Amino acid sequence: MRPDTPAAHITEAERLLRVATQYPGDREPLLLQAAAHLELAGDRPRASTLYDSLLTGTPAQPHLIRALKAANLWEYGHEAEARAIIDGLRREKPSDAAPWEIAAETLEAHDELEAAQATLTEAAGLLAAGPAAEDLPHATRSLLTTRHRVRRMLALPHDGWDDVADRLHTAEVPLDELHDPKRLWSLGSSDPAELQAEITRLRSELGTYRTALSRPFPVAVLHWPEPELDELLAAYPELEAEYPTYRAHLTDIEASLRELAQAGTPNLGIVPATVPSYEAFAASEASSPANADLLPQYATTLAARGRATPWPPPRGAACWCGSAETYGKCHGAE
Repeated sequence: MRPDTPAAHITEAERLLRVATQYPGDREPLLLQAAAHLELAGDRPRASTLYDSLLTGTPAQPHLIRALKAANLWEYGHEAEARAIIDGLRREKPSDAAPWEIAAETLEAHDELEAAQATLTEAAGLLAAGPAAEDLPHATRSLLTTRHRVRRMLALPHDGWDDVADRLHTAEVPLDELHDPKRLWSLGSSDPAELQAEITRLRSELGTYRTALSRPFPVAVLHWPEPELDELLAAYPELEAEYPTYRAHLTDIEASLRELAQAGTPNLGIVPATVPSYEAFAASEASSPANADLLPQYATTLAARGRATPWPPPRGAACWCGSAETYGKCHGAE
């Protein structure tokens, strides 16, 4: 069965729903993934039911869930309700970028370009006004790129946020070319040179989308708090080669993340590890916790369940290691 068929998406949604009953602490991210598969399968009413079930409790990301619900509702004819949800989100001014971008892309998808541009501009002023461009989190950078595209479609001149989006964009084809509305005309050209140029642009754009789609959750590194690491090594001394000392463990975390960042890997994070959780994961994999090969798989699983915190921390925020120092004075110091 192909993975992109409706039946395959329904099967995956059912699997995620079963896993959510086994791991109630991870119910929210698992149900969000299940709802996404239901949408891809065309079962939008059932996806809305999942969003509603999450909103009846006390979700960790209520704004994100409501934005996803609005996007889904509009797709199957509930435009008025979707607009009301988006208007409510704009009034509440979420402090994370994802709900803003989803709401704006919903408006864009239904030819509401002016409203999408206004929504993204409001979000940029709220979320990107303080830190330097290089310190902006992955989600905020994505929002600025989306805003750049919408403004190009509206034929608006570059402003300061567009300049920031340009500086952050590292692909071979610049954003102005990727987001040029005139590209549509070149698709009908009979000139081989024009068609080849368009193929190059499309490949660049596809690469950006593939990166985003292949990393719906952060590329995460495990952080064992000191008591947990002591317990881990007491029970499984075979892992001492991975973690010779707690201080070395902290140094390795920061070094690994910096190396990934320098290699251009976006959306990095840190996940806190515990011995009981790791032992349960090893049992589910029919393996021994002493097997060091399980550690990266464990980190990926925790990240997929929404347990990761973004790295690097925002400017002035506490260090990820749990010290009393800010990140810039602790592991973020040069």
